[in-house]
Amino acid sequence: MGTREVEIVVYGADQICASCVGQPSSTETYEWLKAAVGRKYPDQPFTITFVDIFNPPKEPVKMEFSRRVLEEDMFYPVVVIDEIIVGEGSPRLKNIYTEMEKHGYKSA
Repeated sequence: MGTREVEIVVYGADQICASCVGQPSSTETYEWLKAAVGRKYPDQPFTITFVDIFNPPKEPVKMEFSRRVLEEDMFYPVVVIDEIIVGEGSPRLKNIYTEMEKHGYKSA
């Protein structure tokens, strides 16, 4: 199966969610994921995007999901790959890697 570039979207906010005190911030999680996924799948293109749930971009899917995070009181950051939630609050690399590999990514 050929690899098509997937987009990992990290939905979060600058402030840490009330239930997530002691966890890394959403932006720290975004930076950590970017580095970890890049190391795991070198030379395999992917995009990682940070979306501020309080100020999402004017893209319907991202606006709608940001609204869901807030309305459903999800623990953020929420990590999404192809509209599948692969992590919430404190995402696990194993779950993210499993989803990446479903899209044809091969670990180094």
